[in-house]
Amino acid sequence: MNLARESIELLEQVARILWFEGTKHGLRDREWMALRFLSRANRFSRTPSALASYVGTTRGTASFIIGELERLGYLERTRSAKDKRSVMLSVTQQGKKFLVRDPVNVLVEAIGVLDNDAKVRFRDGLRHVLDQSDAAEQRHHTDVCKRCIFLREDRTTTDSKTAAEYTCRLFRAPIAEAEVQLLCTSFAHHRQ
Repeated sequence: MNLARESIELLEQVARILWFEGTKHGLRDREWMALRFLSRANRFSRTPSALASYVGTTRGTASFIIGELERLGYLERTRSAKDKRSVMLSVTQQGKKFLVRDPVNVLVEAIGVLDNDAKVRFRDGLRHVLDQSDAAEQRHHTDVCKRCIFLREDRTTTDSKTAAEYTCRLFRAPIAEAEVQLLCTSFAHHRQ
C-alpha cells in the first residue's frame, strides 16, 4: 500500500476524535477547538477574527461560538484599551479547569508516551505536510511565533548575562519570551 495514502487514512481516523457529531462534556467540536486555541494563542490572535480564521468559519459563527463559551463561563471578552472597537478574548480560570476534560487529551497522552525524538519527528512531519499544503493552496496555517518570519530576536550581553528580546515585525510590538511558544494566526514560515 502507498504509505502516504495510508498515513492520510490514519489521519482521517484520528480526526474523528477532533471532529465529532453532537457534544462531548457539553461542547461541540468547534467550541472545543476554540477553547483549546484561545488557551494557547498569543495576544494578537485572541480576537474574534483570528478565532474565525483558525476554526475555519465565518465571523458570525465565531461570534456564536464565543457567545456559547462566554455563557458557560469559559471565556470572557474585554475591550482593547488602545482601540475601543477591538475585543480581546481570554479563557477564564473555569475554562482552564474545564480543558482537563478535552477529548483530544487522549491523543496528547498517546503522543506523550513516545520518546522525545519520535515526538519531534512526528511534529516536524506534520509541519512539513502543512507547509507543503499551504504552498500548494497559497494559504498559511497557525503556528508558534518562534518559527515565524516576522519574529526578530535581539541578544544583548551585559555583565556576562545574555538576554533575548523579541519583537513582532508584523505588529511592530515587543513580545515576551514566554509568548514565542504561543500560537499566532498571522504566522508566516521561512520559505526554503
